[in-house]
Amino acid sequence: MLARVLICAGSDSGGGAGVQADIKAVMALGGYAATAITALTAQNTLGVHGVVPVGVDFIRAQMRAVLEDIGADAVKTGMLHDSATIEAVVGGLPVGVPVVADPVMVAKGGHPLLQEEAVAALRALLVPAAALVTPNLPEAAILAGFAVTDEASMLRAGEAILGLGAGAVLVKGGHLEGDALVDLLMTRGGVVRFEDTRIATRHTHGTGCTLASAIACGVAQGMGLVVAVARARRYVRAAILAAPGLGAGHGPLGHGVTVDPLRFG
Repeated sequence: MLARVLICAGSDSGGGAGVQADIKAVMALGGYAATAITALTAQNTLGVHGVVPVGVDFIRAQMRAVLEDIGADAVKTGMLHDSATIEAVVGGLPVGVPVVADPVMVAKGGHPLLQEEAVAALRALLVPAAALVTPNLPEAAILAGFAVTDEASMLRAGEAILGLGAGAVLVKGGHLEGDALVDLLMTRGGVVRFEDTRIATRHTHGTGCTLASAIACGVAQGMGLVVAVARARRYVRAAILAAPGLGAGHGPLGHGVTVDPLRFG
């Protein structure tokens, strides 16, 4: 049976991030993706032009419908928008199923995707429920409560987020300056450091969503966290290199990089 990932996140009309990227990533890595959509966004590669939240009762209904019939081997969360949405999603999580939480706060173009009042709920409810939290540096700074500007502060931020109750933290260093791209996977057992060379490209829309969903797919497939993170990072890198070059701004990835071209005839 395919590994099942329930994705609780917002929709991206441009198809590069959010639920659309999540589904593509899980499918490309051999899993099955189901969804509970938490918000609708009008966006493209140039930015977010509008957000419409989905009512919490309907979010709960989506989660129940999936879990009661299809089930889930992992849950991935993305854009949760406000504290009521966070409460609804956390309250609907299935017992014993690992959660990969991408604490989406700001879109690539700078549009806020999480209300300021919801940060406390994120810290108090979602982080302790997560087997893994995957913040970028601005998100890690908000969760930890101090600036994260180098590898040393990435370590301190990871420790602070572990202190909030997360099972593990992947602090992503893509916002640091320089050609080296460093991510730190932190658990109570230690730190695993990942490093690659930065790819010079504007086609990076949805990298955070894609990475978290790829990790969730690996977890659903029974991989350990280190292996799941390593494969997900390789996949995202390959997808960046395979980007189709769409749009005038931050373009989407080539999520289908793992799939052989179909031949008809």
